[in-house]
Amino acid sequence: MESSGEMVAFPLLITPIENNYRASTIPYRFPSDNPNKPTPIELSWINLFQNSIPSFKKRAESDDTVPDAPAKAEKFAQRYGEILEDFKKDPESHGGPPDCILLCRIRELILREVGFRDIFKKVKDEENAKAISLFKDVVNLNDAIEEELKRVENLVRGIFAGNIFDLGSATLAELFSKDGMSFLASCQNIVPRPWVIDDLDAFIAKWSKKPWKKAVIFVDNSGADIILGILPFARELLRCGTQVVLAANDLPSINDVTYHELLEIISKLKDENGKLMGVDTQNLLIANSGNDLPVIDLSSVSQELAYLASDADLVVLEGMGRGIETNLYAQFKCDSLKIGMVKHPEVAQFLGGRLYDCVFKFNEVSSG
Repeated sequence: MESSGEMVAFPLLITPIENNYRASTIPYRFPSDNPNKPTPIELSWINLFQNSIPSFKKRAESDDTVPDAPAKAEKFAQRYGEILEDFKKDPESHGGPPDCILLCRIRELILREVGFRDIFKKVKDEENAKAISLFKDVVNLNDAIEEELKRVENLVRGIFAGNIFDLGSATLAELFSKDGMSFLASCQNIVPRPWVIDDLDAFIAKWSKKPWKKAVIFVDNSGADIILGILPFARELLRCGTQVVLAANDLPSINDVTYHELLEIISKLKDENGKLMGVDTQNLLIANSGNDLPVIDLSSVSQELAYLASDADLVVLEGMGRGIETNLYAQFKCDSLKIGMVKHPEVAQFLGGRLYDCVFKFNEVSSG
């Protein structure tokens, strides 16, 4: 489905939304804080985004689809750097006070303004091709685990391992440029349980009852994340008879998978009978979320997604941007799962966990 027209609130949020929903997880400031002075939390986030400018500039410079890319990349770095400096002087400038949603939005706007549309396209295509070639092996490894609940735990670990591929994190971008991503090695290296938020046992207990008729999964990065992490998990839900809606971004933003890219990936993975490694995909729907950021404000999604999600009984928000930095405490009318890896020190500090710790937050809504 294409995204078009007016945006609406995600229908499964607890209403009234203005009293019950705030997209940002971290409180950047309190009413008692001086409005003319950035808070320590705001400053640390401004610095986080400032530190990512060089890696974004480098990506932009090498975008050979854009004429004069190096000059435009320089213009982006300068303009975004200036705006971040402005926030340090006056947090109320540029539509502030700043939070991760606004800081992401301004970065995307400037990139588009100077002429870039998708600076991560090349790396996304490479990573997708690599992950597509491994999909069969990863699915076979999971299918070989006979005990269903152990298999579910393994699929969850696969989501964490895939979620490491995130070029929005400056340290990971650096690491990645050195040696690419080995998915199976990442699976082995996940921090041991208990994780900083760990509701896996409750989730597995609920899974064993096959309770969900329809799941909406907000997906995150291209490459291993979507192909080796989320798709094997979604396939397992399909096997259990759950209808699955995958919600992907409308426009490119860092290395997040877009709606059009996801359609392409799925068509490459299906066999000639339209099956995903033997599993029927008639109940697999791909939706355009209407979003264009690596974080998401659920008070504004596409009408198509709202329509498809209205009767879902499980909402999954995957990845640090959509499930931790935003929406960690979002309450839904149905069961919800926030799952992602902590890849910014600022987030680890807020949660009281370790860098690269895992968040698995499952909220069950009692029926009746």
